[in-house]
Amino acid sequence: MAEKVIKSEQEWRKRLTPEQYHVTRESGTERAFTGRYWKTKDAGVYQCVCCGQPLFDSNTKFESGTGWPSFSSPVSRENVEEHQDTTYGMARTEVRCSRCGAHLGHVFEDGPTPTGLRYCMNSASLDLKLKEKA
Repeated sequence: MAEKVIKSEQEWRKRLTPEQYHVTRESGTERAFTGRYWKTKDAGVYQCVCCGQPLFDSNTKFESGTGWPSFSSPVSRENVEEHQDTTYGMARTEVRCSRCGAHLGHVFEDGPTPTGLRYCMNSASLDLKLKEKA
């Protein structure tokens, strides 16, 4: 398991844009259909915008119709943590980066086979590292 990344609020604010900070450090959400990756089809690995940990491979990305990038599974279950989220009167499962604790989004049980999961992530929490072309 990767070493935990711990920074002060000031260090995160210096490193991230205001939107990235709001989403990842304050558990915010970007508006649907506004994030840079919701309709991206480029091949690569989506990494945590805060610490660079690999989170999702583009091969698991699918069009969910929600307006957020959606994936059927993470690169590794060890790279994400799931927590119960009961804010706003809803019962959801929050997804965080296991290395730095960044809020990524939520996971739902209405995704495609074979996992049946939909990891609904915020573009602001992700950084796509494109696969090199052969």
